[in-house]
Amino acid sequence: MQESLKRNMLMRELLSENQTLRLFIITVLIFIAFSLLLGERFFSVRNLQSMAVQFPEFGILAFAILITMLTGGIDLSIVGAANLSAIVSALILTRLSGDGGAGIPLEATIPLAMVAALAVASLCGLLNGFLVARVGITPILATLGTGSLYTGLSYVITGGPAITTTQLAFIGNGTIAGVPIPVIVFIVLAIIFAVMLNRTSFGFNVYMLGTNPRAALFSGIHNERVLMRTYWLAGLVAGIAGIIFLARANSAKPDYGETFILLTVLIAILGGVRYTGGFGTVSGLVLSVLSIQFLSTGLNMLMLQLSGSSAAIFFRQFAWGALLLLVMVVNYYVEQRRQRSV
Repeated sequence: MQESLKRNMLMRELLSENQTLRLFIITVLIFIAFSLLLGERFFSVRNLQSMAVQFPEFGILAFAILITMLTGGIDLSIVGAANLSAIVSALILTRLSGDGGAGIPLEATIPLAMVAALAVASLCGLLNGFLVARVGITPILATLGTGSLYTGLSYVITGGPAITTTQLAFIGNGTIAGVPIPVIVFIVLAIIFAVMLNRTSFGFNVYMLGTNPRAALFSGIHNERVLMRTYWLAGLVAGIAGIIFLARANSAKPDYGETFILLTVLIAILGGVRYTGGFGTVSGLVLSVLSIQFLSTGLNMLMLQLSGSSAAIFFRQFAWGALLLLVMVVNYYVEQRRQRSV
């Protein structure tokens, strides 16, 4: 049993190296292609800065998709959990320190609001983990239901309209050494996840659970405990994304980032994360985030240039769906070919 697990790990490492190299080449080619097509409009400091503050929102959420897909599951509730945590944070900020609030200093309110956002999202993740690990509900169904629950709760709290606050704008618009703070958060999370998945027993257990749940169980891995921690972690990441949502948009609303679920799943699949579990890397995910951002910005500029209509922006939704299907079909045939050659 242990020998089988070791062979699977070795195969995963070899495949990940090839996948990362292919993704790096694709990312560079996308950047070069749009730089040639659009010239200085795309390849400019201003546009690069604009892209740098856009991708952390969905890029951070992609880590939640990564960790759950590695176990052979998925979390479709992350946007709902992120928005709910952002709304709770915004309520605390406006009620305690905003105009007409309790007059509590921002120095105390901001940390409280952030902790509350992370706590709410963590509870959302624990509920998902309980439904998947203990109750035994299929992850896609469990998180689809809880996602609607979190969004509905957000509507109940707000009544529909957005809650506006600019008290976290220093995070959304601030920089450290010229690097936007959301980008720094994304980089820190990438490092944490890379270390966690490749250098800890928890990361090993996640990969083994996704590769072969029965073999993982017989080798002494507590599958339920791993799943609970995995979905809790996904919820925590959603809470971090919720704080970035609030900081970037200066408001919190139940339907913010509705397209992010499709986008984050696309990022994971394009980044080499196997939807059946057991395979995927942080480096692949990061490269996928960058390539998607380059592609998104380039398509927007190109379509606006060709059609001159702002409606061209909605072409992205079609492009993401088509690209997701294409990547899944290609991955399927590559996997079939690999299995025949073994």
